[in-house]
Amino acid sequence: MFHLPLGRRGLHLGLLPSACARNHPDTPLWLDHDMDACPEAGRELTTAGLAALVEDFAGRLWAAGVRPGTHVAIYKRHNFDIYLLAVAAARIGAVPAMLSPALAGETVAALLGRLRGPYLLTDAGKLTGELAAQDVHGLTAGVLTAGDGPAEDPETIGLAALAGSPAPAFTAPDIDSAALMTHTSGTTGIPKLVVHTPRSLAGRLRPQAILAKLIRDQGPYALHVSFVHSRMFMAMALALPKGMPTIVMADGEPEQVAQLFARHRPGIVETHPNSYVEWEALADHPLRPLQNVKLYSGTFDAIHPGTIDKLLSGSKRDKPRFFQIYGQSECGPLTGRWYSPRNAAGADGRCLGHPMPGLTHIRIVPRNGNRPSKKTPGFIEASADGRAVDYYGEEARYRAEETGRWWRTGDVGFRTRRGCVHVLDRAVDVIENVDSTLEIEDAVLGQLHELIEVVVIPGPRQEPLPVVCTKMNEPLDLDRWRRAVAKFPQLADPVQMPLDDLPRTATMKVQRIELARRLRERYEATGSLVGVGGAE
Repeated sequence: MFHLPLGRRGLHLGLLPSACARNHPDTPLWLDHDMDACPEAGRELTTAGLAALVEDFAGRLWAAGVRPGTHVAIYKRHNFDIYLLAVAAARIGAVPAMLSPALAGETVAALLGRLRGPYLLTDAGKLTGELAAQDVHGLTAGVLTAGDGPAEDPETIGLAALAGSPAPAFTAPDIDSAALMTHTSGTTGIPKLVVHTPRSLAGRLRPQAILAKLIRDQGPYALHVSFVHSRMFMAMALALPKGMPTIVMADGEPEQVAQLFARHRPGIVETHPNSYVEWEALADHPLRPLQNVKLYSGTFDAIHPGTIDKLLSGSKRDKPRFFQIYGQSECGPLTGRWYSPRNAAGADGRCLGHPMPGLTHIRIVPRNGNRPSKKTPGFIEASADGRAVDYYGEEARYRAEETGRWWRTGDVGFRTRRGCVHVLDRAVDVIENVDSTLEIEDAVLGQLHELIEVVVIPGPRQEPLPVVCTKMNEPLDLDRWRRAVAKFPQLADPVQMPLDDLPRTATMKVQRIELARRLRERYEATGSLVGVGGAE
């Protein structure tokens, strides 16, 4: 197996802004919101300005008692200052542990316990809201807030009061020591804390950096992803060194995005799959917000081909492209493929491309002794330098997923004769008598354009149950539905719900297990699914 060695250079997140500011000090960074930690910084920054803010908050964290190797759990309102504060913690050698703002208070408390006395960096809203019933002082070495400390809690330190504190000189940590923690979606319980090192971060950045070299100056880069996801850190590690003007968004509401894109005309766009679905409307928007887009990037779940086709139609650039990357939090990017206006509409949404030569590797391991195929998919395993090194506090769970250099991704699929990787389902989402729930969803969405989401989950009697969401919550046309699913006779009658009622992860992925649990409880309580989510 041919593999290009990574070398001994790690990616040190805490040094990135200052290093890039030396080469590209005036590169603009536009925000669609004010940062909670420093609203006075405004919404128009530069790389040099970002580097100065990192240095400023590194000094404040040091003055608050944070030291090299300290765990700093960051749990606050969705805001770009999450990235700023994490990089500031890394700048003084601490290990930021990123906790989604969507997590419940009891889940955060469980993760704080697993981190064994970290600092908690939060905000007043979380302390009086989700964390009000939790013993945050008993679970942590100290509680910090991004702005002013609450007057009623003298034990909590507000970073605003520590402005002007000097930061110590940077001492690079070992490239194999913990540098960042993110967490899994937690669809099967308390999320796992995924440990990244400077070496593993460099490993997951490398294939993306090679691809970025192929992209000439295409215009500003518009980014709307979860601020606590590892993708946020990789995206900034790509944009800052290239001196790429960047638009960072907290609000993905289509009309807000249209206004912002009309003002800045991005050439590269990246967001979550579900946001792309909502942004289909931008292709026909009178402001033509997508007209300058040369490249769309998708780095989370696979995106429905119909959505890709619609987005590409909104661009007026010559030969626009959509690049789909398949990967996961534990491994980073693994495979990729290009879509163009010519091939998007008729593409197989389950085909997620090929591994990156010399950088990432895929093998399919048989399940139940059957040769992997579409009818009998196998476990997808990956080998990549970007693989995280542990689940913090749950080492046994991590070791259970590895076999030497190979990591079991949790997905099932197969490879074609040409080596293309087809992902059919998550292993935990496999339903009896269904080849692929994701394939069904692709097929239905491709036919019924009035739908914005379809999720096939196990119903109360383990039957394949489609949950559907329509645009503008219009009633589902059952005659059109029956025609669209005629080749899937095993499906139960659909349950319609508003899109906002679907449980989601920090990256807007539908939590299928949680959704199935809620519907099962409804059925057990009432004997029916009629009326769920307002459906008739």
